[in-house]
Amino acid sequence: MWRRTRVACCVRDFICPNCGQHLAFENSVCLNCGSALGFSLEDTALLVIAPGEQSDHGGAVDSNDYQLCANLHLAECNWLVEKGPVPRLCASCMLTRTRPGDNDVKALAAFAAAENAKRRLIAELVDLKLPIIGRDEDPQYGLAFDLLSSEHEKVMTGHHNGVITLDLAEGDDVHREQLRVAMAEPYRTLLGHFRHEFGHYYWDRLIRDNPARLDAFRHRFGDERSDYAGALQRHYGEGASPDWQTNHISAYAASHPWEDWAESFAHYLHITDTLEMVHALNFPLGQLEPAAANALPSGDTAQHSMPSMPEDKPAVEPFERILERWLVLSVACNSINRCMGLPDLYPFVISPGAAGKLAFVHETIATVTQV
Repeated sequence: MWRRTRVACCVRDFICPNCGQHLAFENSVCLNCGSALGFSLEDTALLVIAPGEQSDHGGAVDSNDYQLCANLHLAECNWLVEKGPVPRLCASCMLTRTRPGDNDVKALAAFAAAENAKRRLIAELVDLKLPIIGRDEDPQYGLAFDLLSSEHEKVMTGHHNGVITLDLAEGDDVHREQLRVAMAEPYRTLLGHFRHEFGHYYWDRLIRDNPARLDAFRHRFGDERSDYAGALQRHYGEGASPDWQTNHISAYAASHPWEDWAESFAHYLHITDTLEMVHALNFPLGQLEPAAANALPSGDTAQHSMPSMPEDKPAVEPFERILERWLVLSVACNSINRCMGLPDLYPFVISPGAAGKLAFVHETIATVTQV
């Protein structure tokens, strides 16, 4: 059985149980002591895989009982699975129902990158206690992934009734950057795609069939029953209105209430996951004055005060506190990137209208977390 170990690591900061070396989420071997490692989703920890008595401590599993996912080489997956008569897939890899063929070398390289982004997101969603219901449990609306290459067929990245499709051409940095520039986007990544499409999945799961949440959603985002196809056609044909930043986190969010929610959901995950990493690393953040949180200025105008980082956060932290820390961190990261001649880490302005929508995402997730 799993041995829970939260003493030596945090959700975003991983430590080798044998030698104390800092590890990356993707590690399958500790480069300091050479220990074989596997990620335990249940423990949100990297555990040592060792035989017999060598595994008899809090940060290890027995290699006679556990091994790495069958997609270790194909998808570079380092997640632990129980040993069985045939190789097994981990909880993340099992969600993928379609992948490139074994002879499609180029697409398989992008497939590995996509699976890595998906694993990071799955771990984040489990940490948030959001439901992940697969097609095996819900054949009609359960979650599944089709990871396909547009070199061989037309592929449209998107979500439909629980199925998330990704064009693996997005795994090519040059292709993705060309699309980003052509579509005038400030940001485009594989992880961002997955977070956005999961937003659509969770709209179905958390809002669509919840009358109270649905009414609140329409009050905040607008009526999703408006013509979706027509809205997207207008967006791509005419672009967003000049004042879209007043109430939206991105130009695409202004196209339709469904896309507004999905973009807000993705940005909420960008913000909270990054802040969790900062918290795990015990990196101090300055805090905005309370009045600044109400004004919600762009990051470049935020004022710093004394650094402070509590050891423990409340189970459900008020979104205003999250936003305060994010404004400070995003200004710092953007400034550091500029010193290196790099684009801003977070090239977005959070207006009061956009902040209200992010707060709605926070409240919606809290309704699940508090159950």
